[in-house]
Amino acid sequence: MAVLYKSARLSRNLYNKSLSILNEDKLIRSFRTVVQETKPSRGIFKTSLIGAVIGTAIGIGYAFEKINRDRKNLALEGSEIKVDILKTKPPVSPSRKIPSPVDPTNLKLTLFQYQSCPFCCKVRTFLDYYGISYDIVEVNPLFRNEIKWSSYKKVPILLAKVNGGYQPLNDSSMIISVLASYLNDQQYNLDELSKYYPIIAMHDDDGKFKHEIVNKYFLMYQGSIPKNRSLDDIVEERKWRQWADDVFIHTLSPNVYRTLGESYQTFQMFSKIGRWEEYFPFWERTLMMNFGAVIMWIIGKRLKKRHNLNDDVRQSFYDELNTWLKAIDARGGTFMGGNTPDLSDLTVYGILRSIEECDTFKDAIKHTKIDNWFKAMKELVDNHSGATLLNS
Repeated sequence: MAVLYKSARLSRNLYNKSLSILNEDKLIRSFRTVVQETKPSRGIFKTSLIGAVIGTAIGIGYAFEKINRDRKNLALEGSEIKVDILKTKPPVSPSRKIPSPVDPTNLKLTLFQYQSCPFCCKVRTFLDYYGISYDIVEVNPLFRNEIKWSSYKKVPILLAKVNGGYQPLNDSSMIISVLASYLNDQQYNLDELSKYYPIIAMHDDDGKFKHEIVNKYFLMYQGSIPKNRSLDDIVEERKWRQWADDVFIHTLSPNVYRTLGESYQTFQMFSKIGRWEEYFPFWERTLMMNFGAVIMWIIGKRLKKRHNLNDDVRQSFYDELNTWLKAIDARGGTFMGGNTPDLSDLTVYGILRSIEECDTFKDAIKHTKIDNWFKAMKELVDNHSGATLLNS
């Protein structure tokens, strides 16, 4: 029994020592595991270091690129940017043709545009009012493949057939001034008149580099003022055309993109009026409508702040419409031009025409007295009433 007891006791001691050794081994393994966990920390540090190096390299690259760009812009300061006549027409088929049965000109014009762009609507309104035929190329607002031939990457672009090729005319106000000058006195061709509107490289008051078109609100009368116009008429017309571009037009985007719902509604209207189904594949339309709606909703918020609009952006829109209507009343006629529209009437109507199907315009009809003036303008433009003035 004593032997059995001692044997059992020895076995227990051996077992306990084995457990102790096993526990020590686990402890050592646990310690080694804890120590080995520093490896991921070194990996994170290495990754962070690589990221910092890449970020620094990108930052330096951007800084050098900006410095080089600023140097080039500074060297261009005050220089004229040439717009050369194209020898051949860009290989882009017209989306549609707008023929006029009363066209008093022999002009061959192609308008590169977005259908609901207010600047493009200004140009179309001018052409429609005077009964001038033209072709339209609908430009994809995301990819803009249709204007890859142009160094000017905005719309509208009006391409005019002239002697020796095709003259690009850029900027809606400049386009209207060139065309109006031509209709007033056709002894000069469009390419010759465009030279009176040089494009100058310059920095604006905020230090932003841009290409500024000189004289873009001026008509080139080539001598005396027309008999049916006074100097006061001309100055007022110029003043309100510039107001439309510098003030009024900036109330549109924060309103038509005021909410995400309104932004989607606006892009659906763009698709319908611009006939996107005819010109762009399904995936492009989907991308333009969904991506465009979100982006413009965000941009609309920024534009509201940039142009110091009221928190209620609708009220800012109504205020500017009332400013316009009061000015017409002060002139004493149905239009700013008196009994017939002048270029400022056509400009403001063109801008409003771009949002005619939006809630913004429908609300304006309810809260201002713009409806009567707008309907009167619509009738004259749709009937090409300006053509009769040219023939008289």
